[in-house]
Amino acid sequence: MTDVGSLDDFADGTATRVEVDGAPVAVVRCGDDLHAIGDVCSHANVSLSGGEVWCDELELECPKHASAFSLTTGRPSTLPATQPVAVHDVEVRDGRVQVTLRPGAPGAQDPTTGGRR
Repeated sequence: MTDVGSLDDFADGTATRVEVDGAPVAVVRCGDDLHAIGDVCSHANVSLSGGEVWCDELELECPKHASAFSLTTGRPSTLPATQPVAVHDVEVRDGRVQVTLRPGAPGAQDPTTGGRR
């Protein structure tokens, strides 16, 4: 579990890029709910945290080609992306946001090579 900041650091309806054990992660806040997914688009190798958050749909849109990724499963719902990004565990403890990487999650980065599994 890695502390990535205060809950107040994460504005509602936005995605924020953080690093957890060397892996880029997008922490997305939708109201009182937080989500953590791999921050690299599986299609274009672009930071997803720069994209638009759709809280009603629980999706994060890639800013380059507009593929939308589920915040709960990591699966893309629109083309051109066809591969998922990793979904990680996130919780708030004493006002601090904690992220735990899920090893082997679909689309997870291999920390030894920086590449996809």
